[in-house]
Amino acid sequence: MHDDIPLTVGRATRVLGERIRPAIHAQRVPLEVQWHELPDEPVPPSDGLALDYSPYEVGSPWGAAWGTTWFRVRGSVPAAWRGRRVEAAIDLGFDTDRTGFQCEGLVYLPSGEPVKSLNPRNQWVTVCDEAEGGESVEFFIEAASNPVVLDAHPFLPTSEGDIQTSSSRRIYATRHVDLAVFDTEAHELALDIEVLLELQAELPESDPRRMQILQSLDESLDALDLQNISGTAGDARARLAPAYEAPAAASAHQISAIGHAHIDSAWLWPVRETIRKVARTTSSMTELIGDTDDFLYGMSSAQQYKWIKEHRPEVYEKVRAAVADGRFLPIGGMWVESDTVMPTGEAIARQFLYGQRFFEQEFGVRSKGVWLPDSFGYSPALPQLIRRAGFEWFFTQKISWNQVNRFPHHTFDWEGIDGSRVFSHFPPMDTYNSQLSGEEVAKASRQFRESRVARSSIAPVGWGDGGGGTTREMVGRARRLADLEGSAQVRWEHPDAFFDRAKQELPDPPVWVGELYLELHRATLTSQHQTKQGNRLTEHLLVEAELWSASATFWEDADYPYDELDALWEQVLLQQFHDILPGTSIAWVHREATENYDRVAGRARELITRAQRILAGDGDGRVVFNAAPFARGGAPALGASAPERGDSDPVSVTDHDGGYVLENDLLRVTVSSAGLLTSAIDLATGRDAIPAGAEANLLQLHQDFPNLWDAWDVDRFYRNRVTDLRGVDELRADTGEDGAAVVTIRRSFSESSVEQTLVLRPGSRTVEFAQSTDWHETEKFLKLAFPLDIQAEHTAAETQYGYAKRVTHTNTSWEAAKFETSMHRFVQVEEPGFGAALVTDSTYGYDVTRDADDELGVTTTVRLSLLRAPRFPDPETDQGEQTHRYGFVIGSTIEEATREGIALNVPARETTGAPVDPLVRVDGGALVSSVKLAADRSGDLIVRIYEPYGRRAKASMEFAKPVASVRTATLIEDDDPQLAQPDLVGGARVDLDLRAFEVRTLRVTR
Repeated sequence: MHDDIPLTVGRATRVLGERIRPAIHAQRVPLEVQWHELPDEPVPPSDGLALDYSPYEVGSPWGAAWGTTWFRVRGSVPAAWRGRRVEAAIDLGFDTDRTGFQCEGLVYLPSGEPVKSLNPRNQWVTVCDEAEGGESVEFFIEAASNPVVLDAHPFLPTSEGDIQTSSSRRIYATRHVDLAVFDTEAHELALDIEVLLELQAELPESDPRRMQILQSLDESLDALDLQNISGTAGDARARLAPAYEAPAAASAHQISAIGHAHIDSAWLWPVRETIRKVARTTSSMTELIGDTDDFLYGMSSAQQYKWIKEHRPEVYEKVRAAVADGRFLPIGGMWVESDTVMPTGEAIARQFLYGQRFFEQEFGVRSKGVWLPDSFGYSPALPQLIRRAGFEWFFTQKISWNQVNRFPHHTFDWEGIDGSRVFSHFPPMDTYNSQLSGEEVAKASRQFRESRVARSSIAPVGWGDGGGGTTREMVGRARRLADLEGSAQVRWEHPDAFFDRAKQELPDPPVWVGELYLELHRATLTSQHQTKQGNRLTEHLLVEAELWSASATFWEDADYPYDELDALWEQVLLQQFHDILPGTSIAWVHREATENYDRVAGRARELITRAQRILAGDGDGRVVFNAAPFARGGAPALGASAPERGDSDPVSVTDHDGGYVLENDLLRVTVSSAGLLTSAIDLATGRDAIPAGAEANLLQLHQDFPNLWDAWDVDRFYRNRVTDLRGVDELRADTGEDGAAVVTIRRSFSESSVEQTLVLRPGSRTVEFAQSTDWHETEKFLKLAFPLDIQAEHTAAETQYGYAKRVTHTNTSWEAAKFETSMHRFVQVEEPGFGAALVTDSTYGYDVTRDADDELGVTTTVRLSLLRAPRFPDPETDQGEQTHRYGFVIGSTIEEATREGIALNVPARETTGAPVDPLVRVDGGALVSSVKLAADRSGDLIVRIYEPYGRRAKASMEFAKPVASVRTATLIEDDDPQLAQPDLVGGARVDLDLRAFEVRTLRVTR
């Protein structure tokens, strides 16, 4: 036979697009439309329904950027449509390629009952399943005119990302608002042809199954009268029936589909708009659940459920009912789908605690797995935290975005820094927004890396990012793909059921050890510095507020501020969402985030001051409160005492070649005339941390214009162009408080300026820096370099409850791809016998290079990532005043790096009153991470400790007064059946054996 494949495919494609799909709503009558444009922010639905409405002509412009327009729609069903399904077909000005990224609407009945959303891929509303004829029709649309920020030419700077700078012109125009007959046969025929057309495209060219499908398509189209689609669609479908009767192969890949929308809690829209996006999507999903028998929809993020509970209770009741029916599935067990690289371990614990607690209180369920499809890399501490929170599995797909290396597994055990393992799955479709297209389904089967021993994968199905969710077309595809020759088999299934089956398929899964590093979006460790600074500050302040509040309750029976701490934590947890904390949202989002951090920090400080006043009493003696897990300044760990008077000699300052030499009893530091460190000698060993001829504390300015994803990415070639900032406007040395030496350095460069204050204190091996930058650059990257005379095989960068080791070489493509990596409060560089560390208060990104010289040997350069200036999505990213604090610890061990990192971020607080004993004292190589009262408000005390240094420890914990019991608990404060319970010695002490980097949570009944 002649090759007619292109002819058949072209024929089917054109008929489908130009004849069959238009026939689904062929019979139409226009509806009467009225409108009311709100002048300001959205109003509650009850207020919107009661607005005064005026006539609106379809086709007219509506909606300024970020505006809200209420439409009232009226009409009546023609008598001739009796017995037919009738829908409203509405196009608000949609672009089908921008679902979730442009205008949207939520339909309400006059009673205030929400119906479903309107979006580019969901342009219909059911009026009646079987018309009587003559029925009156009335409904309302709350329409949001969200601007398109990510357009066809992506990443162009735009002022539309903030309501303070966005356009006031109307940016949309309706195309039609009609009442229409829904032609069920035409709709089903469209899906029949679409699924087979996509399936044949994935089969080998000469495959008999493909030829049979093409023949069926030709025969179906021969039976179809293009001028009478409605009347002949049934015959055309009958010709396709045999093609659907052939079952899938016995070895076919199994796809567990779950309805999904992945609504970003903020990104190219503000939080206030996300609240409405969630309401729109969940309205549509509950309606789709009601229209189907087997469809399941999964939604993560307890925060999003709480939003609709508070702002759209009428939607929430439908969600609650669907959850009770087992069709709407709360998944993920977190407050939001957070970043997992930058938050502290305590913040991750709170993500789990607040998420699971909400799901249990509201729905009586808990999630069994962690669902994070889109975060930008995953911390190597996460497996332990997942398991210690009681979860059984982990899901993501983001690592499929790697630029260089293809991840070797789809289903595997992931091992963390402490040795904990969690069963994990990446969908081989490489998407969290599947449409169940033929290409996606075939890709899942073709790419699945464990296919020798397993045959199952997950498919999150629905329009995501900006919401929308699963459509009836996707449900129709799933039904056709349930058992179809040539295709993987698709069924709606709870992720828990998938993971249970996958564990049976893979009783001995492959293992990945260490971080899940994303070879992309590396600049998210730096963009929007004030957002990151606010996160670091408020995380520490809230843990401190818990400590002193719990202490005040323990010692003085003071009321514990449960409600306020919950509200503050929920705000911080929301802003750890993976497009807020990474700095990749529009200006509006980051403006509000900074304001929220200021509010949270202010209130947390008030809680700290209140508790400390209760604890210290009314005395007039000076007392220092120390929230750090080690003694300092005379104050015990987690307690308060009179300040210690230092007995070290003042730091000497001498002039040297236009610069200065600073010396205390531990260090001799040379500051050159350019304000750079040229020597940093540990006096005990005589080792100079800085290589001969090198300069540390060197600011370096790079051109930074990535190929894509401006706020997200830094591409390797940024290193090819660099300017060293050596020019000095002012260099001055002074003597500070307590005998410290202070050097002030001012520089100006390009359009910006920077002031650094360098401090060396008596008895300290840390050179402290406070930096203020007036930043006015465009597409630049500011780095801070410290070359070190250390032949380091690896760096040790703090992560949650420990540190991650990374090699300094680039032997393989996996190591070379890690040219920008993450840290928390410190990064330690060492060789046997000597080390140095950098500690920071708000920096998360750094890079390392390994250099060699015939005379000097191998040296290591560590550079902190300070500021960027991308122009998308926020064209003013980081502009203006920015501050950093950091320290250079000379001759450090991992213990000293840990201590100095904590000290920089947890300041001692001096006030008046009497000393305060710590609630608990811990020794034996473990550190206390938090002390708080239990979230269940039982009055129990929660104490969390961890081993921070990477070695086994025998820790002892002693309480300030006898307690009734001590039990091992999970991160979410349940009793932990997986761990042995400690023995309470003498009513006030427990001894604990800890593995390297182990986290242990104890629940103490007073």
